[in-house]
Amino acid sequence: MLNFSATINESDLRLAIVECGRIAYERHLMTSNDGNISVRMENGHILITPSGISKGRLSPDDMLIVDLDGNIISSKPGRKPSSETPMHLEVYKHREDVRAVVHAHPIFATTLTVADLEFPVDVLPEVLLTLGDVPTTKYATPASHEDAEVIRPFLKTHNAMLLRQHGSLTYGKNLDEALVHLERIEHVSEIYWRAKMLGEVKRVSSEAQAKLIALREKYFKR
Repeated sequence: MLNFSATINESDLRLAIVECGRIAYERHLMTSNDGNISVRMENGHILITPSGISKGRLSPDDMLIVDLDGNIISSKPGRKPSSETPMHLEVYKHREDVRAVVHAHPIFATTLTVADLEFPVDVLPEVLLTLGDVPTTKYATPASHEDAEVIRPFLKTHNAMLLRQHGSLTYGKNLDEALVHLERIEHVSEIYWRAKMLGEVKRVSSEAQAKLIALREKYFKR
């Protein structure tokens, strides 16, 4: 359901968002009413989760449709667009290949930004192999135009980033890819935190990193 094509119909896209929200909520990647999920429809409009609703308790008709300028095309009465809609739209405007965006609040990955630590790209080989560097943005006031501004420098070159003291942003060709990126950055962040609690963090050597990067360029780069 999450691994959809560009021609998927609206009904299935709504179901995919519900499923993505359920997974993210149950895995503690989104808490309370935090986070938001969106997909690009075949006609270019954006289907996005509403404001003020838990992503673990979404219904298919909860989502709104907006255009790339943020104008509401259709919505259920009483539903308002996510306050983070401009951040989602910024991704779609700069990345024509992206069809899904997930903004979440993963605990361990967010903790890194609160502690002013860089994402540990060099502790698990699969991160370097499939995702690469995960930058941390400057701080931005949530639900403001600043969110869109701070992510802009990284959009063309990265598929995941940490929002300083405000969670994560991942995106891809479908919700499955965006969710996999999210799960991966949280997984490595937790391992890094646990390793630091034990004492020493063993890094992948520079030579091994170079080999992994070369493999990613050959087989995994978008």
